[in-house]
Amino acid sequence: MTPLPPCPKCASEFTYEDGNLHICPECSHEWTPQAQADSPLLSRVVKDAYGNVLADGDTVTVIKDLKVKGSSSVVKVGTRVKNIRLADGDHDIDCKVDGFGAMGLKSEFVKKA
Repeated sequence: MTPLPPCPKCASEFTYEDGNLHICPECSHEWTPQAQADSPLLSRVVKDAYGNVLADGDTVTVIKDLKVKGSSSVVKVGTRVKNIRLADGDHDIDCKVDGFGAMGLKSEFVKKA
């Protein structure tokens, strides 16, 4: 038996099959396996350092001092970043940090506020 994929809407791991559909008991989302395979955006889930699912427009807090590449300055622990955008690549969050400007962050160094 192959494990079922997590829910593309809420990332719950408690999905089950009902005929041709996969169903999430937590958010009641229903989808076909083919629909998920056709849409890579739905299957990509970005989580913060504590496992919370992130989405565009969320506010996050930095959990570790982060050196800014090409500069001697540091983004301090506790810095709040508003209105994030999820992106593809190694740095999966695009945002504007007050005092630093636009930059990319890794989701493993933030928590959802």
